[in-house]
Order: sequence, then structure tokens, then C-alpha cells
Amino acid sequence: MGSMVIPFLGIYMTQALDFNIKQVGLVLMCFGFGSVCGSYVGGWLTDRFGSFKVQLFSLILAAPLFLITPYFRTVESLGMMIFVLSAVFDAFRPANSVSVASYAKPENITRAFSLNRLAVNLGFSIGPAVGGFLAGISFNWIFYGNAMAAAAAAIVFFLFFYKKEKNNLKALKAAPITTTSHNKKERNPYKDGPFIVFNILCCIFSLCFFQLISTLPIFYREVHHLNEHEIGFLMGWSGLIIVLLEMFIVHIAENKLTITKTLVIGTLFCSISYAMFNIHAGLFMLYVTFFVFGIGEMLTLPFMATATINRSAPKTQGAYMGFNSLAFSAANIFSPLLGTNIVGSFGFTTLWWATSAVLACTAAGFYFILKRM
Repeated sequence: MGSMVIPFLGIYMTQALDFNIKQVGLVLMCFGFGSVCGSYVGGWLTDRFGSFKVQLFSLILAAPLFLITPYFRTVESLGMMIFVLSAVFDAFRPANSVSVASYAKPENITRAFSLNRLAVNLGFSIGPAVGGFLAGISFNWIFYGNAMAAAAAAIVFFLFFYKKEKNNLKALKAAPITTTSHNKKERNPYKDGPFIVFNILCCIFSLCFFQLISTLPIFYREVHHLNEHEIGFLMGWSGLIIVLLEMFIVHIAENKLTITKTLVIGTLFCSISYAMFNIHAGLFMLYVTFFVFGIGEMLTLPFMATATINRSAPKTQGAYMGFNSLAFSAANIFSPLLGTNIVGSFGFTTLWWATSAVLACTAAGFYFILKRM
């Protein structure tokens, strides 16, 4: 529910700080660099100290960082602050993914990731709507709201999982020492050729996907002339679709389709949705486009996580999930820079056609590499 800052960061910089479109791209690129560092370090720390500690300290440290961010108002200082903030906040992601995998039964992995995403999207269906209301009062309030949500999450997380974590540690100490996992070979993810190619494709997918939070809000504002409230509700609609439909759609996909077919179909849905942004038929069409986009998102992101976990061994889950998070984080570096520069030079129409074409090629890439994995 604290997802208020990132959806409105581009609008905040153009409206409140008078940054131009290319300066917005530079600051969002700093967000991506921080995300890369956070994902790598988060995965490394998770394998050494466990997912509980990494998640807890990520949430605790994020709250004060959100509070002080509005005081950084130049391109250089805000870029530095956003780098630190995203590094701390994104260390949470690989730890959270490993935590989901550790609590789920092997046959329920995809549904476990879907349930986790459902919770995230339930919050995301509320957060931007609240953020749009707060931004109407003052943009500073979206940072304060995000800080309060991170602090609340840290408190709830600690209270609910502290005893479970202690019991898990006791059980591990009491358990007899066994040999290395008898189920899977322990690979190094950074030397696993097919998985590296898979991650490159995930990164390309993310370059397109993250236009959602970098250029798309600006597109709503400048082309469709939507206000903060309308943008917040539109982005909240995306989360609401996933809350209502994801578990049902994932259940069907698990029973009727392979992971390969699911990822290919989901990526093609995303490709179609970006092409639909070039159909200017009012606000209703934007809601329809987001519905198509949501279907694509449901058929891709949970299954990417499943493919990653399936490729790893128990002792390398943190490294594999960290590397996969790294692919998404690397896209965060270049996605806003590419998007804003294409818009600045060629306009939004070219951006949406190009994004759609790249996603179609990525779908073909998933088809071939997942057969090898």
C-alpha cells in the first residue's frame, strides 16, 4: 500500500522540481543502478544470513530514507538519494522470493508466488490511488505515506515471523547434517549458460515492462491530460485486475499449459497492450489496454520466478533469485533512459510501437531458451 512514490516520481520531477524529460530519465536511471546493487547484495546476504534478517532490515532502513528524500531537490542530489533508497529497498526482493519458496510446497511454487504477487497488487491497487490524492495536497506527502507503510510493514513482519524464525533455527540446529542436495546439481547461476540467456530475455522484457512506471504516467499527463487522481485510479485498476483474476488464471495455466507456452503467451499479451496505447479512444480504452496488460503480467512474472527456483538447488536459491532480480533491476537503469530519450526525440507513438515489437521478439526468445532449460 506504500507504492506511492515510484508511480508518481516522473510527474513529481517534472511538476514540482521543473526537471526536463531527459533529467527525469537520468534520476530514474539512478533508481535502476540502486536496484541492481540491492538485488545482488540482497541475494548474497540472503544465502549467508537468511531471508528474515534481510527483509526486516530492508524495511526498517527504508522508512527514514523515504522521509528525507523530499529535501533533495537538484538532479545530482535527488539521483544520489534515489540510488541509496532503491538499493536498500530492493535488497528485500530476492530475500522475499526465497522466503516464499521456503514456505511453499514444491508442487505449489507458482501459486505461492502468485499469492505473494496478489498481496503486492492488492496494495498496489490502493497505493497509487491514495498517492494521487496525497499528491493533490502536496507531493511531499507521497514520500511520507511510503515511509509510514514501510515502517508498518517492518513492525507486522517482525511480530509475525520472529517466533517462526527462531523455531526454524532451532529445527536446523537439531536436524542431522545431510549431504548436498540429492535432488539437484548445485550450479553457479553466473556460469549457467541457459539461465544467463533466460535472464537476458527477462531483462529485455523488463525494459519494456518498466515503461509502466517511467514514461506511462507522463504519457497519461501530457497526451491524455489526466490529473493525479485519474492516473492513480488507472494504475490502481491494474493492481485490482491481478487481485481478482491472477490465482484463477495461474491455476488454469498450470493445468493446461507448460511454463514455456505460458511465458510466450503472456509476453505476446504485453506486446499487444503496448500497441494498443496508440489507439486514442479516451479513458475507457486506457482501462481496456491495462486489462490486456494485466493478463500478460499474470502469465509472465509468476512463471519467471518458478523457472528460476526450478533451476536452483536449495543452497543456491538466494543467488539464483538475486541474479533474476538483477535482470529486472538492470532494466530499471536503462528503461527510463531509453523511454524518455525515444519520447524526447521521436514521440510516444514510436515508443509504443517499438516496445510492442521488442516484446514480440522476446516471446520468440523465451520459446527457444525454455526448451533448453
